[in-house]
Amino acid sequence: MHPAVRSVILALSLGALAGGSGRACADATADSHDTDARYFDLLDLHGTPRTASDRSFNIFFDAGSWHGYSLPPVDDPATGFTGPFVHSLRAGQWVGLRMAELQLQDAATHRDIALVPLESHAAPGYLVRSFQAPALAVKQALFFADSWHALVRIELTSSTAQDVDLGIAGQVMPSLAAGLAQEGDSVVQTFPRSRSRLTTRLHVDDAAAYRVTLAGANYRIDSTQAMHLQPNQTVVVFVDQTLVYDAQAETPPPVDDAKAWLQDRARWADYLKSIAASERPDLADDVTRRVAVKAAMTLLGNWRAARGDLHHDGVIPSYANPDFNGFWAWDSWKHAAALAQFAPELARNQMRAMFDYQATDGMVPDCVFLDQAGNNWRDSKPPLAAWATLEIFRATGDTAFLAEMYDKLVRYHRWWFQARDHDHNGLAEYGSTDGTRKAAAWESGMDNAVRFDGIHMLQNGRNAWSIDQESVDLNAYLYAEKRDLAQIAEKLGRGQEQKQWLEEAAAMRRAIQTRMFDPADGYFFDAKLGRDERVRVYGSEGWAPLWAGVADADQAAAVVRVMLDPGKFATFLPFPTLAKDDSKFSPIKGYWRGPVWLDQAYFGVEALRRYGYEQQANEMTHRLVLHARGLTEQAPFYENYDPLTGQGYQSRHFSWAAASYLLLLRRSASGEHGDRQIE
Repeated sequence: MHPAVRSVILALSLGALAGGSGRACADATADSHDTDARYFDLLDLHGTPRTASDRSFNIFFDAGSWHGYSLPPVDDPATGFTGPFVHSLRAGQWVGLRMAELQLQDAATHRDIALVPLESHAAPGYLVRSFQAPALAVKQALFFADSWHALVRIELTSSTAQDVDLGIAGQVMPSLAAGLAQEGDSVVQTFPRSRSRLTTRLHVDDAAAYRVTLAGANYRIDSTQAMHLQPNQTVVVFVDQTLVYDAQAETPPPVDDAKAWLQDRARWADYLKSIAASERPDLADDVTRRVAVKAAMTLLGNWRAARGDLHHDGVIPSYANPDFNGFWAWDSWKHAAALAQFAPELARNQMRAMFDYQATDGMVPDCVFLDQAGNNWRDSKPPLAAWATLEIFRATGDTAFLAEMYDKLVRYHRWWFQARDHDHNGLAEYGSTDGTRKAAAWESGMDNAVRFDGIHMLQNGRNAWSIDQESVDLNAYLYAEKRDLAQIAEKLGRGQEQKQWLEEAAAMRRAIQTRMFDPADGYFFDAKLGRDERVRVYGSEGWAPLWAGVADADQAAAVVRVMLDPGKFATFLPFPTLAKDDSKFSPIKGYWRGPVWLDQAYFGVEALRRYGYEQQANEMTHRLVLHARGLTEQAPFYENYDPLTGQGYQSRHFSWAAASYLLLLRRSASGEHGDRQIE
């Protein structure tokens, strides 16, 4: 379909959606018509599950919901939506095949009214479908009122006076049919070995009565009174599907259906306005806007509300991967930095969710889950928490949040030197609490990076082990964190602490420059403990000192020459995690041995900018945006990419890839580091 025609169709759809709730709704949606049309179908959300665990197609989540939905396949003529998929049920599974399937009959003849499908689309913050019958137009919009309530807003517009009988039907997964029950006017679905409940209601008006019918895996809710449709007037009814994770502990708040729609539209209008304000001027608007909005939709699609042992909202790495049903520390810092641009409260909560589990010694665990028994305390993750906190402050000016976080950040920072500095020389190592190489590699975030192939473990104390090399990225991050903590201390009026942080940073900078830069090779490397030996692997960690501002000008120039070498890092999609000419370079299945990870690519671009290589940074940004296959079309964000072809691999809908693209595309990218200058 031509984009202009498609935009007109969506605008008409939104106009009709506005009409059924009066002037206020029309006003609220009028300004968003053109904006929504521009971002129509950024991702293809059509599909139906073949199995309960099917994640082969895209799912719509929003507002922190733990249940999600899709549009039925394009050739499916029935009304309603696919789902729900319940992410909090074990590793996540489909519990329903269809919900809100509209059942219409002529009240006089009791004949079914056949609806012909017209349009089926995903828009920012909702799914929308439209149908027609003789003298009747029907539209359905699925959106989230909050993290508990998914609502379907159903509009019926008749061109003649007529009376109709209205109901809605749904189908659950056959294996879960035994959990269906009636409770008053509602259908309730429960699940084996779970306290979760899914409740479905039909709301025609406050005076309506309903009849519930259950038959195997199918259910139906009918209004017992006919609905009178006046000519050229729109009647609106709602279906509410509410998921409660723990029915013994949660009482979801009541929802005003009509107000919920207005609030949803206003919330998304704010998101889009904030994202549009941060676009880069050096890329075409239609490219940057679509990629940036898709990135925001990805982050918000992976947003999960506080439930169980997760005490604050946060963003999971990817709903498409059953292993990623929790919050990870390193991911969280990147998510928060990007969310600060358009969803600052979620950004704050993302930070809080991890620090809720900070240990008495200052350690923050690798990851946390709905059931804290699964939390990983074998390792932590690279220290970017102060950077993320400052990003939130720069976006919001929220000094109270700095005060809330400062002492926690200090304890986390000090933990690295207490638990991970084997020889007490002021440079830290990655390590683990259990003494395993595997957990130590996890702590780096670069699980199987080539530089760790020859590591050995050294015990520092009880539950504290280091690898036998000082990693250049870790120490660059710790240097940057000292500078960031100095800024926070200054904002909080702690002048003496600011001075101390700056003195520590200066000493650490000299140590990194001396110990980890090789003048002959012109690059930064990890250094082996106890001897003047570097681990000469050209990886993405080597430009972390430029991102942090550690390198002097000559060192930076040497590293930039390596970064811009087409035989090493200036590939078709630039900045792979291992140089192209390394014998272990594996761009497709290598994980951290050659694919492009967008966080490292983003740090690479910012490394160039920090030292004045603005033109080169812009060129690499263009490649990252335009050469990632399908990124400017309907492809999702992937966990990593092939640097030679731009093809995405591993988990789809990957949050930190989306976050990194948002950070890359913001207008103020060259000033991102704020007051943290090169010494």
